[in-house]
Amino acid sequence: MSADTESRDPALVKCLVWDLDNTLWRGTLLEGDEPVLTEELRDVVVELDSRGILQAVASKNDHDMAWAWLEKLGVADYLVLPRIGWGPKSQSVRAIADRLNFAHGAVAFVDDQPAERAEVEFSLPEVRCYTAEQAASLPELPEFSPPVVTVDARRRRTMYQAGFAREEARTDFTGPDEEFLRSLDLVMGIGRAGGEDLSRVEELTVRTSQMNATGVHYSDTALRGLLSDPGHEVLVVTLTDRFGPHGAVGVVLLERHPAVWHLKLLATSCRVVSFGAGAAILNWLVDQAARGGRHLVADFRPTERNRMMEIAYRFAGFTDDPCPCSGAVAGAAEEGVQRLHLAAERREPPATLRIEAADLG
Repeated sequence: MSADTESRDPALVKCLVWDLDNTLWRGTLLEGDEPVLTEELRDVVVELDSRGILQAVASKNDHDMAWAWLEKLGVADYLVLPRIGWGPKSQSVRAIADRLNFAHGAVAFVDDQPAERAEVEFSLPEVRCYTAEQAASLPELPEFSPPVVTVDARRRRTMYQAGFAREEARTDFTGPDEEFLRSLDLVMGIGRAGGEDLSRVEELTVRTSQMNATGVHYSDTALRGLLSDPGHEVLVVTLTDRFGPHGAVGVVLLERHPAVWHLKLLATSCRVVSFGAGAAILNWLVDQAARGGRHLVADFRPTERNRMMEIAYRFAGFTDDPCPCSGAVAGAAEEGVQRLHLAAERREPPATLRIEAADLG
């Protein structure tokens, strides 16, 4: 479907793929022109990046020459997965979408040549195509205007770039997995959520399924109410390593009572399962509870997809064994929710990452 001739799907664009000659820049490189990037289009690149929209390149050009000009013009760092060569543009756009694991409907393409747009439209009908004349006004369109821009969205490009470097390092590493994890210099941050974190926390409760202990969605309004409740802790988990940030990867919702802590929700991003994030969070929480002589009660609702989370709870020591402390937890469990129990004991920190966390006291 062509964006310049037909109505558009209002779904948000997650990646914009640029042609180069007479599109991102003025001039045709192989005809001897020196490319010129207008301030207007530079502002578009910067603005879309700030909204968390990834940007890539699909151009028929000499790769080394074109990339050297992108670096000279100061926009190379804003671009992920450049596909610069001589194949069909549709192949380049498809490869970019596949590498990002994006649906074609979340990808857009801008090119000055009608024939190139038509070739992409024919091969990839869900990709939205735009003319070069439309490029300067793309930030004004609803599909390029997310209603909320989270902290992680603002640094989405750097997170993806770090991820590509990390994957390359893992491919080249010949030792065992634990040694690779040690080599990453992983640092997990666990801190109390602030107002600007809530949109990402809400997103995590909605989008995580395999690693969501209850499948419950907490709205922004509900989360703000819990932030102001001294009996609750809303904790955000982040992860970084030597390649860069993973961003916010988990959320913990905890209700505190004098003798027992009620873990109402634990949700982590599936992309950090291989780093042992869920186990690290649970062991830290158990250790925190043990410091104060408290028991832990955790809500768990089995779903078709969260078997991995149940295994994480069981491996951490949670059981179905009854305990008088459960009476301190207000209200009965909702239908379908199991309340697992653990008498907390001190735990050693993980060997493959360092935790920097708030002291829950």
